[in-house]
Amino acid sequence: MKKNNTLLRLTGYVLKNYKWAYLTVMICILISSAATLSSTLFTKTLIDDYIVPLTQVDNPEYSSLWQVLFKLGLILALGVICSFAYNKIMIYVSHGTLLKLRKDMYSHMEQLPISYFDTHKHGDIMSTYTNDVDTLRQMVGQSLPQVVNSLITIVITFGSMLILSVPLSLVSVVMAVLMMTATKQLSKLSRKHFKAQQQSLAAVNGYVEEMVSGQKIVKVFCHEQQAIDDFEKINEQLRSSSYDANRMANIVMPVNGNLGTMGYVLIAVVGATLALGGYADVSLGTIVSFLTLNKNFTQPISHISQQINSIISAAAGAERVFDIIDQEPEDEGGEVSITEDKDTNMYWVVPEKMTVGEISKDRQPEITYEAPGIKAPEGTKLVKVEGGVKFDNADFSYTPEKQVLFDICIDAMPDQKIAFVGGTGAGKTTIINLITRFYDIQDGSITYDGIDIKDIKKRDLRQSLGMVLQETRLFTGTVMDNIRYGKLDATDEECVQAATLVGADDFIRRLADGYNTMLDGEGGNLSQGERQLIAIARTAIADPQVLILDEATSSIDTRTEQIVQQGMDSLMQGRTTFVIAHRLSTVRNSDMIIVMDHGRIIERGNHDELIQAKGKYYQLYTGNEIN
Repeated sequence: MKKNNTLLRLTGYVLKNYKWAYLTVMICILISSAATLSSTLFTKTLIDDYIVPLTQVDNPEYSSLWQVLFKLGLILALGVICSFAYNKIMIYVSHGTLLKLRKDMYSHMEQLPISYFDTHKHGDIMSTYTNDVDTLRQMVGQSLPQVVNSLITIVITFGSMLILSVPLSLVSVVMAVLMMTATKQLSKLSRKHFKAQQQSLAAVNGYVEEMVSGQKIVKVFCHEQQAIDDFEKINEQLRSSSYDANRMANIVMPVNGNLGTMGYVLIAVVGATLALGGYADVSLGTIVSFLTLNKNFTQPISHISQQINSIISAAAGAERVFDIIDQEPEDEGGEVSITEDKDTNMYWVVPEKMTVGEISKDRQPEITYEAPGIKAPEGTKLVKVEGGVKFDNADFSYTPEKQVLFDICIDAMPDQKIAFVGGTGAGKTTIINLITRFYDIQDGSITYDGIDIKDIKKRDLRQSLGMVLQETRLFTGTVMDNIRYGKLDATDEECVQAATLVGADDFIRRLADGYNTMLDGEGGNLSQGERQLIAIARTAIADPQVLILDEATSSIDTRTEQIVQQGMDSLMQGRTTFVIAHRLSTVRNSDMIIVMDHGRIIERGNHDELIQAKGKYYQLYTGNEIN
């Protein structure tokens, strides 16, 4: 049932976007089928009304025969033109449908929450764009019109067969029922195997993508043979599922072909018996025409069975495509948005009905309800973005079975530098994910400038944040393009200023083409430290009010770190900064250091206070590492 629903949905998707093109195709198919049928029906007329009478006269006159043949030729030519036309149109429709489908899928994917990408392999998602979408190409462009053509031909042909001979039509119907039954049963057996084939294909793509991106690790640990063995297992699974799927599906055509041949012979025998027995409606021309009609009647069934592989495979692919499209998009968030005045100051646009709380228990800032450069829309007030972030007894869990954070209380005032330290899995990065609302807490609250972040539109919230992650991600393009990614309307001068601020300008100018040097998707022609510097410059140009540095200098050597740290210190001025770092030297000057362990805050204070307390931080600092 699900397969049928998927195919109906796919067909509806095609008709929705190309209904007029498909209507034209239907008309062309109808004319083409009618033209083919007219030539078949003419066989009876040709034999009974022309050939037989002409053989019975001494001086036959062929002019009438030539006239009829010429008319038939025109009809067949029209059929050929229509057949050519609908095939050309279907090329346009099929590729246009795939273009629209990929566009819709990608547009929707960009609206999905981070949790979706955390729980799905990237190679599996990529396989949907390539392999699964490609399975639809043949179905939409060839199989679907072929099935429609076959169904129209079956209906028209069967009506003509009834007109010629009811008894012979009954014989054809019996054989057609046998063919359709065989097709249905064999298709049912192969359906689950085609779904498994698409899943196995996605697994192969996912594994290859993972191994290619991690090739250095594979080689440094001499893991090549194990990687080959693992690949052979999933590759064998793909072969097995593909074999099972096609083994059953490929039986359909030979079975139907043999049944069609049997029907052809049976009709010849029954027709000859009726003709010799003097049955009034059966003549030599009737038998010849009916045999051709029977072929036209059973052949479309064989054509449909030929498309079974494509249809079932497309159904499996479409199911995976629609699975992405049907994913629940990320909730945009609340009513609070962001605007900027002419001096580039940022303000929260808050509905008047919404209260704005304290930013900090230690500091009640001057909350601005109007700005000199802009006017608040009716029914709203403007609150200047200060960068105060407060966690109040926040609890969080990725899954209901396991809680990750417990009673988190943090009061980050504007301009403060807050550092998180702790072992792997302590919950440091999870806290960052909550500030950006990649995930939402289950209990407690998080406020930004006194506004509950659940009331802020996610896009506007993230617009006020800047992040530099441990895993550097650059994009294919120039160095300038990658820096400008943080602010698409930035000028070249602004990009250079941002790079200079974080200490990246010097090495960029030494590149072959300076800021116009082309980078591949991974920035393979740069060192890890250089890639990280560009990522930091990208954040700098965004000029966010809150900075989030998730081990931003972890991949930079000590000398480069000193250069970057100077730029980072300048960047942090006037901004609230959250820092996660394994190198304690980068957090020593923080206003507050929060020590975490298994999702709980166990210590907090500045460097001197924590050293004097001689607790966990003291152990980490004196050991110069985080366990």
